[in-house]
Amino acid sequence: MNRPIIAAAAAIVGACALGACGGHPNTVEDRTPSMRSDLAADRAAGLAAFETVRGVLQHPRCQNCHAPGDAPLSGNDGHVHDQHVLRGPTGHGTAGAECSTCHGPSNPRSAFGMDAAPGKPRVWRMPPPGAFIFVGRTPHALCEQLLNPELNGHKDMVALRNHIEAPLVSWGWAPGFGLAPVSTPRDRYIAAWDTWMAAGAPCPN
Repeated sequence: MNRPIIAAAAAIVGACALGACGGHPNTVEDRTPSMRSDLAADRAAGLAAFETVRGVLQHPRCQNCHAPGDAPLSGNDGHVHDQHVLRGPTGHGTAGAECSTCHGPSNPRSAFGMDAAPGKPRVWRMPPPGAFIFVGRTPHALCEQLLNPELNGHKDMVALRNHIEAPLVSWGWAPGFGLAPVSTPRDRYIAAWDTWMAAGAPCPN
């Protein structure tokens, strides 16, 4: 697969680690055993970091919106959303059944109970059709999808990194009453993402 965004990411955050600084050999054959060992260690660290990333992306708080088909999933068990909710042309729902009809600007109080829809200001939506599908993906397939602009919403690595800071993503760690937050601490997730990217965004086999 042609993955130009990986090369761009490596140039930005991992050039020295990958041997691209001035005075370093440019081919595998020219590298010393120590340098090859360092590269292998970088890849191993990147793969370990991606497993942390994968665990977050395939938590219900993330994959309920990143589902196949046109219906979002819901709850801690990932069941198909009630009320025949659909993605709609822009990801914000269909006419008369927009996400904002029920999902308000903030999480409701716990007194409203389990059936109250959680909320976040102006951001509730599904990704574009066919993009960012997390449900049922193997680690390898999920990783390759993240790095493929045709499958990740036409995002480069910088845009993917910026997406981590989006309000709806941060909501996953504070989803409101009755919903399990993402179990991996947010700062650990961000650190794992940066480690994975700095290692050249390697994908597991």
